[in-house]
Amino acid sequence: MAKITKDMIIMDVLQMDRETAPIFMKHGLHCLGCPASSMESIEEAAAVHGLKLEDLMKDLNDYFEKNEK
Repeated sequence: MAKITKDMIIMDVLQMDRETAPIFMKHGLHCLGCPASSMESIEEAAAVHGLKLEDLMKDLNDYFEKNEK
């Protein structure tokens, strides 16, 4: 199972599975194609956008757990 960590780069997670895009968007990260997404960690993006990191991480890891290939 893939384990998503807060220090992972957003674009790396999207490349693992593009279906994670709606999860990021649900939590307020709408510019997934912007240059920052290829350099910014999940934790950094959550801090910049005032998001609850724990909730985002839970949703991402729940998604990968349910969709384990």
